[in-house]
Amino acid sequence: MLEYIALGILLFAAITIFYGIILIHDIPYEIAKKRNHPQQDALHIAGWVSLFTLHVLWPFLWIWATLYREDRGWGFNKDANIQPLIPNQENNAQRIITPQEYDVLCERLNRVEKALAEQSNEQTTSRPVK
Repeated sequence: MLEYIALGILLFAAITIFYGIILIHDIPYEIAKKRNHPQQDALHIAGWVSLFTLHVLWPFLWIWATLYREDRGWGFNKDANIQPLIPNQENNAQRIITPQEYDVLCERLNRVEKALAEQSNEQTTSRPVK
């Protein structure tokens, strides 16, 4: 009777270890799936390949899966809030202006320069002479 109990415990331990190893090797894939990783299928296949390479690949798969986050990408930018400058109509710095808009801007600039020149002249004339 004890032999059958020992055999049952042995089979239970072997099955638990077998499925435990499979679950451990799916951790990088689960991380990738949670983070919506663009290469999650490759991570899943590489996890199975890692079973046959004596688990050498597994730490690299874990790093590969955790590097990517959907909100910031791969995270190599110093400032994640910096967006690439894409020319479009909403971005005034990249918009081509018409000749009429150019004339209006030149006129405004001339008025500002004239006002600044008058202001600097007033400051130099209003200083008391020693």
